Amino acid sequence: SPQVSTAVVEPYNSVLSTHSLLEHTDVAAMLDNEAIYDLCRRNLDIERPTYTNLNRLIAQVVSSLTASLRFDGALNVDITEFQTNLVPYPRIHFVLTSFAPVISAEKAYHEQLSVAEISNAVFEPAAMMTKCDPRHGKYMACCLMYRGDVVPKDVNAAVATIKTKR
Repeated sequence: SPQVSTAVVEPYNSVLSTHSLLEHTDVAAMLDNEAIYDLCRRNLDIERPTYTNLNRLIAQVVSSLTASLRFDGALNVDITEFQTNLVPYPRIHFVLTSFAPVISAEKAYHEQLSVAEISNAVFEPAAMMTKCDPRHGKYMACCLMYRGDVVPKDVNAAVATIKTKR
């Protein structure tokens, strides 16, 4: 990302790692520094995010992905279920990552978001952890993970609403 790094080799790292990721990885979650930089600026009101800011947001995403391994819940999934449900073919295993809500600590205690609002937010380009607009394509599969006081009834209602809209 030109906003954070001045290193000319940054794009080369991505390109050169692709072959290895294709051959030796079952599932790869795509993350883009520029998209995460924009998330930090827009949602966390950080004027000039650093790698520390980006890494903390990435840590939240990874923590959320692995939360069902660490905590009990009604809709928990195993890591192998990601591969089973999200990877249609072995070489097509690069999944888009989205995260919502991304709100600052100051706003966290004042905002009350419903399951439907959070569910809708993750499909917006502003919540993507990669610079792309998912509205220009089709979803082959999707995995929504929730943390907190969420009941399956609310999740099912939110998913049904999203399916009718898209």
